[in-house]
Amino acid sequence: MTITGEFLAFMGLALVAIIGGVLLLNLTKVVHMVVALIFTFVSIAGIYVLLSAEFVAAVQVLIYSGAITIIMLFGIMLTKHDDKGETTTGKWRKVFIFLGVIGFAAAVYYGIYDFNIEQVPTDLHVDNTMKIGEALYSKWVIPFELTSVLLLVALVGSIVLAKKEEKEADKE
Repeated sequence: MTITGEFLAFMGLALVAIIGGVLLLNLTKVVHMVVALIFTFVSIAGIYVLLSAEFVAAVQVLIYSGAITIIMLFGIMLTKHDDKGETTTGKWRKVFIFLGVIGFAAAVYYGIYDFNIEQVPTDLHVDNTMKIGEALYSKWVIPFELTSVLLLVALVGSIVLAKKEEKEADKE
């Protein structure tokens, strides 16, 4: 097997995604968890670029790394999260998590080591943004609009709940 730049880029991005996920599980401060999640999202976007899915990579960065992370941070700020009450994790938990990650990596490695996929030429990466747009605004326009309305209702509902709790806290 020859080591190419694409292979090295994939391995680096995959390693960052795995490290971000493990940090997300092990960190105790919520803001640090969100930063680890951002690293995971951005590295997955890089993997999409390697797969010639530039539009999906851009959406990954804009929606997940940007919007979802900002909404999580707003949720943290609105709920007045206090990190002082959290307990620290023990050494055994960290050892078990490390062994679990190593076990999962070994299982994935042995599962795909001799797995040969026949390479066939394809033109899927040609005009993929145009094809996604045509499908989204012709066949899937109603579910797309319903999803946007649902997200808007969830955002307004979370703001109403946060304001309601704030008023109840002021009365006490």
